[in-house]
Amino acid sequence: MATSSSSSIMKRSDSIVDSMPDALRQSRYHMKKCFLKYVEKGNRMMKLHHIMQEMETVIDDKDEQAQLLDSLIGYVLRTTQEAAVVPPYIAFASRPNPGSWEFVKVNSNDLSVEGITATDYLKFKETIVDETWANDENALEIDFGSMDFNLPNMSLPDSIGNGVNFTSKFITSKLYAQSGGQQLVEYLLSLNHQGENLMINDTLNTVSKLKAALILAHASLSSLPNDTPYQSFELRFKEWGFEKGWGDNAERAKATIRCLLEVLQAPDPVNLEALFSRIPNIFNVVLFSIHGYFGQSNVLGLPDTGGQVVYVLDQVVAMEEELLMRIKQQGLNFKPQILVVTRLLPDSKGTKCNQQLEPVTNTKHSHILRLPFRTEKGVLRKWISRFDIYPYLENFTQDASAKIVEMMEGKPDLIIGNYTDGNLVASLVASKLGTTLGTIAHALEKTKYEDSDMNWKQLDPKYHFSCQFTADMIAMNSADFIITSTFQEIAGSKDRPGQYESHTAFTLPGLYRVVSGINVFDPKFNIASPGADQTVYFPYAETQKRFTTFRPAIEELLFSKVENDEHIGYLEDKNKPIIFSMARLDTVKNITGLTEWFGANKRLRSLVNLVVVAGFFDPSKSKDREEMAEIKKMHLLIEKYQLKGQIRWIAAQTDKKRNSELYRFIADSKGAFVQPALYEAFGLTVIEAMNCGLPTFATNQGGPAEIIVDGVSGFQIDPNHGDESSNKIADFFQKCKEDPGYWNRISEGGLKRIYECYTWKIYANKVLNMGNIYMFWRRLNKEQKEAKQRYIELFYNLHYKNLVRTVPIASDEAQPAPVTRPKPATQPTTRRTKSTLERLFGA
Repeated sequence: MATSSSSSIMKRSDSIVDSMPDALRQSRYHMKKCFLKYVEKGNRMMKLHHIMQEMETVIDDKDEQAQLLDSLIGYVLRTTQEAAVVPPYIAFASRPNPGSWEFVKVNSNDLSVEGITATDYLKFKETIVDETWANDENALEIDFGSMDFNLPNMSLPDSIGNGVNFTSKFITSKLYAQSGGQQLVEYLLSLNHQGENLMINDTLNTVSKLKAALILAHASLSSLPNDTPYQSFELRFKEWGFEKGWGDNAERAKATIRCLLEVLQAPDPVNLEALFSRIPNIFNVVLFSIHGYFGQSNVLGLPDTGGQVVYVLDQVVAMEEELLMRIKQQGLNFKPQILVVTRLLPDSKGTKCNQQLEPVTNTKHSHILRLPFRTEKGVLRKWISRFDIYPYLENFTQDASAKIVEMMEGKPDLIIGNYTDGNLVASLVASKLGTTLGTIAHALEKTKYEDSDMNWKQLDPKYHFSCQFTADMIAMNSADFIITSTFQEIAGSKDRPGQYESHTAFTLPGLYRVVSGINVFDPKFNIASPGADQTVYFPYAETQKRFTTFRPAIEELLFSKVENDEHIGYLEDKNKPIIFSMARLDTVKNITGLTEWFGANKRLRSLVNLVVVAGFFDPSKSKDREEMAEIKKMHLLIEKYQLKGQIRWIAAQTDKKRNSELYRFIADSKGAFVQPALYEAFGLTVIEAMNCGLPTFATNQGGPAEIIVDGVSGFQIDPNHGDESSNKIADFFQKCKEDPGYWNRISEGGLKRIYECYTWKIYANKVLNMGNIYMFWRRLNKEQKEAKQRYIELFYNLHYKNLVRTVPIASDEAQPAPVTRPKPATQPTTRRTKSTLERLFGA
C-alpha cells in the first residue's frame, strides 16, 4: 500500500485517469465488490453520498472503511461529484480542484480504467434517460469554447474571479510585444462625448508624437502649483494636441500624463489599471432588471421581488456618486445618466410600477424607465412569473433599444444586465448598439434544482428551464465581463461546484448537449461584492442616528398578541433574545427549514424566541407556486411543534428604514440573524444584518461562506444538517449567558469585516474599472468577438426562439395599444445644453 506521503505526491501531480488504476489495484478486493454493487441496480445517476453509502454497506469493518478512505482510492472517490452508471461501466465526473474536471470510465468486471471526454461522459448520462438520443450521431452539440481559441485563460484556481488583473497583464504584454501602443493611441483618439473630443485629437495620431507631447506637457505642469485649475493651461494643451479629460488641476493632469507615459514606455498592469481608471469613457450607463415588481417602495415581498431590487437601486446610487466624482476629477462638466430599464405593469398593485419614468431616490441623474410587455392583443397588464417571461423579451428588447437611444440621445457607454431575463435583453441590446456588456446572474436556477438539466422535460411545463438555461448560456458568452459577488458563485468550494461552473458541460437530453458552455478560468469573471445602504443600515449602537419613530410600531409588530394580516403567533416571554430571519418564502430560502430546526430543538426553544418575516399567511393571496406550498408548510409546522408563544410570523415588509430598525431592535435584545438558505449566491440580508451589528448565522452553501469568517465575524451553518445547525445557534446563546462579552465580540467582528470588504463605494469603483478595461479589451479582440457573436446569434435564432414558442402566452383584459416607436436619435455632432432627461426633470 502506498504511504500517505506518496499518495500526497500523486494527488498533486497525477491526473485522475493516471492515479485511478493504481488506486484500484491497492484495494482491488474491496473495490471489486463496491463496483459490482454500484452496477447491480442498472442504469442510474449516483452522487458522492450515494457512492460512499453503498461502499459502507459493502465494507462492514469501520477500520477498513477508514483505511480505504485514507488511501489513494479514497481521495479519488472524494473528488467525484457524480457518476453515471451504465452497466458494466461507471463513468465518473471528478473535480480535483475548483474549475478543473476529469472524466473516466471504469469497467466493473475487470476494473479497467479509461479517460473519456466531456462529450462521452454526457452521453453516459443521456443513456440513463434517453438512450436513443444519446446514440444519435446528429444530436445537437453546443461548443462555445471552440470560438475562444485565440484568447488567453487563467490556469490556477486562486486566480478565478480576478479577471481585470489578468486582462491588464495580458494587455500589457500585448502592448510590449508590439513595441509601442498604436492601438492605445487609436483608442484615445476615439474618445468623444456629446460631440467633444476627449484626451487627444488627430494631431497626436502616432505613439512617437504622443510621447513627445506628453513629455513636453509633463515638464510644463511641473512648474505649476498642484492646485492650478485646468482652465489655466487649457489653451497651451490644445496647441500641443490635447483635449479635456486629463484632470481638473495640474496635479491630477500630471499624474494622468505620467501613467500614460509609463504605459507607452514600459507597460505594467498596475499602471495600466491606474490609467484606465482615469480615462473618461463612461458617462451613460443602462441596467436591465426586468422581472417582478421593480420599484422603490411597497414592492419587497411581492412575487419575484426581493434582494435583486435592493441591489440594483443601491448599485445605481453608488455608481452615480462614483461617476460624478470621476467626471469632476477629469476636469469635465458632463452629467452622467443612468437608466434602470424594467417592465411597466399596468396592474401595479398599489406600487409605482405603472409609471414609465421615475427618478431614483438619492440621485440627480438616474431614473427607472419602465416599458410594457406587448403581445399581439396589446399590452399585458398583469404580473407574470419570471419562469414564464420569455415570449415577451424580444419585443421588449426592440422597444428598449429605441427608447434608450431616444432618452440618452445616443448610445450608452456601458450596459449591465441582471438575472436571466435582464442579462438576455442586455446582451441583445449591447449587440445591437455595439456597447460593452457586463452581466450579473444573482442566481442561476440550474444550481437551485438538483439534476434540473437531466430532468428538464419533467420540469419544463412548470419552469421552462429549456428557455432559461439557453438564455443563460447566450448571456454568459455574450458578456464582455461577468460581475459576481463571491468566488463561490463562480467556482464553488473544494466540495461543491459553483453556479457558473455547473455550466461548463451539461446536457438537456433530447434537446442539446453543451460540451463547452462557460470556462470559469475565463478572465471575463470578476468579483465585486455589494454592500448595504449605510445611511439606512448602520450599527445599533449609533443611537443618535436611530429611526426612533418606528419603535412603537416595531414593538407592536413583535409583541402584540393580536393576530391580523401583518402578523400571527406571539412571544410569551418577551425577555428572551430573538433569532430573526427575513426572506422570500420559497423553497431555496428555507424559512420553513429554520422553523422546523427551531421546533425540533428543545434547548434552542428554551433560550430564544423565533421571528420570521416572510411572504403572506393566506396561500390564496399568492400567485407564486412555490410560495403557496411554503405558506401551507409554515402553518403545518407551527401546529406540529406547538410553536405559538415562541414564534412570531410577520408578513413581508417593504419599508427599508423600518426593516433596518428591526435588525437593530433585535440587536438591542442581544439576538441574532439567521439566514438558512439551501443555497445563496450572495446574501444581501447577511450584509444588512452585519451592518447593523447583529451577530449572524448564515448558510455555508454559497456566498455567505465568504462573507463570514466562522466564529470571528459570525457563524456558518449547514442547511442540510438542521440538528447540527440549531445546536450551533443554541451553543452561541448559551455561551452568551456564561460570557456577556461574547455577543459584543461577534457583533464587532461582523462590523470590522463589512468595513474592510463590503461597501458600495468599493463595489462601484471596481465595476467602473471593469467597464474601462473591458471596453479596450473588446477593441483589441474585435474579430474574435464578432466571430463568437455570430455563433451566439445562430444559437439564438435557430434554437432559443423555437423554445420560446413552447411557453404559453399569458392573457388578461389586454387593451390594444399600438406602440409608436420613438425614432432613434443620431449621435449629436455638437454639444447639447440639456439632455432629454434634464429637460423632463430639470438639471
